[in-house]
Amino acid sequence: MVTAEARQASPLRRVTHSATTTPGRLSLIAVGLLLLTVVTGLFAAVTLQTKQSTLDELTDHREPLAAAAQQIYRSLSDADATAASAFLSGGVEPAALRSRYEFDIAQAGAALGKASSDVAGDSLAEQQVSTLSQQLPVYTGLIETARTNNRQGFPAGAAYLREASGLMRSKILPAAEQLYAIDYDRLKAGQAEARSFPWFTLLLTVGLLAALVMSQRYLTRKTNRLLNVGLFGATLAVALALMWGAAALIISATQVGDGERNGSQQVDVLVQARINSLKCRADETLTLVARGDGPGYEKEWQELSVTFSGGDRGNLLRQARELASSPAIAGEVDQARANADAWVAAHKKIRELDDGGQYEEAVATAIGAAPDSSATAFGKLDKNLITALNAGREEFFTQTKYAGAALTGLVPGVVVLAIIAVAGILLGIRERLREYR
Repeated sequence: MVTAEARQASPLRRVTHSATTTPGRLSLIAVGLLLLTVVTGLFAAVTLQTKQSTLDELTDHREPLAAAAQQIYRSLSDADATAASAFLSGGVEPAALRSRYEFDIAQAGAALGKASSDVAGDSLAEQQVSTLSQQLPVYTGLIETARTNNRQGFPAGAAYLREASGLMRSKILPAAEQLYAIDYDRLKAGQAEARSFPWFTLLLTVGLLAALVMSQRYLTRKTNRLLNVGLFGATLAVALALMWGAAALIISATQVGDGERNGSQQVDVLVQARINSLKCRADETLTLVARGDGPGYEKEWQELSVTFSGGDRGNLLRQARELASSPAIAGEVDQARANADAWVAAHKKIRELDDGGQYEEAVATAIGAAPDSSATAFGKLDKNLITALNAGREEFFTQTKYAGAALTGLVPGVVVLAIIAVAGILLGIRERLREYR
């Protein structure tokens, strides 16, 4: 009688016995090669598709969200500076300044709606969006109260304006800046993922290629035939997939790196310069609103103005010039530096006039439309920064799109080549097995 242990061991014995024969070894080689080919092909296809999705995510989602967060800060900071400028005009504010303020608030609201679309699951980002959503209506309410008092000539208007600006600077703008930092960090993480090389997939493919070569050498020794057409075709298919994939991934990573260096990094430096310039513009006008009670505003202006004017290494515009990848961006940054220096000169004149008791002349220099006024220089600087920012974003999109284009057709191509390799393995081993029947 055959025992249960013998019955259980018999399949193992059969496999072991089969492995001692040439047909058995060929069958095991075929199974091993087929499994390795299928696993490698599937893993490569999934990895490459993930890489393509990451690149699409960068251009369709990550960068636009970072830009929206930056727009929130820009719009709110400009709204605060505009409200102060309107207050300095006295009485009924100019219609142009009123329209600009309302446009800034509307833009900030739209950008906030876009930026808040991807904060679920991120408690820090949710906190910033919540702060912005809750505090912005409070700010606009204080501004309206300040306007009402200012139109009626009540001195309380200045107090309400300073309270509104204090809220903006202590809670709202820090939340907007933090939200931008979060979105920019996500963008950088996505770029790092897109640049990374799939080393495990490479090792699998090289291992498959080595297994195919070793199998052909084994067949050559056993059959005395130099070439196995099926396995040779499978080897060529795998080698082609390896070379195509490696070349495409290297090109793609290079383009992503160019997009980061010449695009998003450039944009981030310009954003920081713009944030500081907007803070300085608000400081400049609020110093005049405070009328002798605003040394804190002037102190911050002096601290931040060196980040966009002067020859110090801390000059962000100097850094942006060094990063400039095209004559167009370089030209805008050069103009921005010249306008920043003109603004610093105008600000110096404002302080001299104000400290000398010529308040009305100081206000005119701060908000007037004269060619040498502070408002004119700041407006030109901001326009330069916007143009350079847009050019940097375009550079990012162009290079990242090129990175995606380098992977075009790679996923279906790898799948087709894997199928060809499977067919070659089946054909090559089957022909040798037939010789033993």
